[in-house]
Amino acid sequence: MLKSEKKSLVRFLLIYLGSTFLLFSITAWVFYTSQHHHLLDEQRDGMKLDAAKIIGDLRKLHGSYEKTLQYPVLPLVDSSIYDVDKNYIFGTGSERIFMSAKETMYYEKKLYYLSEVQPYYLGAAYLLLSKELNEVPIQNLQRNVLQFILASGIIFALLGLFLGRLFIAPMRESMERMNRFIQDTTHELNTPISTILTNIEMLETFGSCGKNAELDRIEIASKTLSRIYADLTYLNLNHQHCQMLETVNVSTFIKERMHYFNSMAMNKQLKIEMDIEENVILEIDKNDLTRLIDNLISNAIKYNKKEGSITLRLRNSYLCVQDTGIGIRKQDLDSIVCRFRRANDSEGGFGIGLDIVSQIVESYAFTLTIESEERKGTKVVVKW
Repeated sequence: MLKSEKKSLVRFLLIYLGSTFLLFSITAWVFYTSQHHHLLDEQRDGMKLDAAKIIGDLRKLHGSYEKTLQYPVLPLVDSSIYDVDKNYIFGTGSERIFMSAKETMYYEKKLYYLSEVQPYYLGAAYLLLSKELNEVPIQNLQRNVLQFILASGIIFALLGLFLGRLFIAPMRESMERMNRFIQDTTHELNTPISTILTNIEMLETFGSCGKNAELDRIEIASKTLSRIYADLTYLNLNHQHCQMLETVNVSTFIKERMHYFNSMAMNKQLKIEMDIEENVILEIDKNDLTRLIDNLISNAIKYNKKEGSITLRLRNSYLCVQDTGIGIRKQDLDSIVCRFRRANDSEGGFGIGLDIVSQIVESYAFTLTIESEERKGTKVVVKW
């Protein structure tokens, strides 16, 4: 899957799953709140029945002629009676809490139920019941809600992934058709490009006319086509070729590649400044190094102004290519390495050079830094 496809899929999943999670969270919260109140109401209703039973027992005691009265006790329920001024009289509860005007209340994991006693049996005007909250059904409710959210999240994540792949399927199909077209085109271009370059070398070596402007232009065009062919082939293989690491003298290699680009630079009357440290050695695939250097130099030439300059600086830890060209806008610096993105539509090219550079840099764990200012130039640094 290409980066653009992954980015589109991730964005779709974030929006889809984010909105779905928000909707389910609100629904689950409303459901949980409703059921939580329902469970509390059930326990409160049980306490109302307990209060009615205790009041009935108090009525019996009130009419009793026994000298010793036994206060009614219920299992798991504490009760206390209060006079008309809400002063504590007696009870199994040790709470001396403020008598709230509310009929029921919840405080420190206990349920309280306040009931008026009419008439005043044994001088009691109020009956207060307290009971430990039964948290088992509430915990079961919480577990069920979380399980529902988790199961729904998994189902909708899978559904979102399926819909996302279905969503990017047309883009993938178009990319595959384009890749097949590039593959067929590059295959057909290889032979004529090689033939042209070979015949140019033969004319320069054995021809009677020697090197002239017409041959220079043909050579520049042919080398440009050859480089484009190599880049398209690399992209068509999705950079999955087998890397053959070898010890390469980068100092010598860059000088050789500059001979390759010499005619292109002369055509724009560019001044080339090379500050090359000798015997800079790298363990790298030579084809990858060729693509890396060729794309950096080619961009420096292509996007440079006439009679401008190019500076190549090589040290043991980095390569720097700086030009005096058209530059890159600040808002484009972050995306300039993306495939098919170009800094200037007036120049030729496919916008794949810096994408290839970025891929090679990433595969070798190098770092790529691009600094640029419009109409002043661009500086590209590759550190290893």
